[in-house]
Amino acid sequence: MKFSIAFAAAMAGSFFVASAASAAGGFEDQMGRCLQQFANTRDAAQVMLECTADAGKLSGCKVVDNSAAGKGFDKAAMCIAEKLPMGAKTGTVKVPFRFPGGA
Repeated sequence: MKFSIAFAAAMAGSFFVASAASAAGGFEDQMGRCLQQFANTRDAAQVMLECTADAGKLSGCKVVDNSAAGKGFDKAAMCIAEKLPMGAKTGTVKVPFRFPGGA
């Protein structure tokens, strides 16, 4: 069973700013760290991952589309996916990320 999960990283800027103020180590912190470590937040990109969802987590993710190849957004998306909450979803899921740039 396939599910499309809309995940707009348009909120990346606010998560990135919030991550600097928060030491809790949650999803927002992970997102900020991943973007800072792997990609230039001034650039824009879209990345599509295909993963297996089970027990509230994603595993076995692979990049199926990357609009900015070679700029690290694929690595940032894979890093963010490690902490992305999935709830009760199970099976193969496609997870789109949109990095708007300008941060």
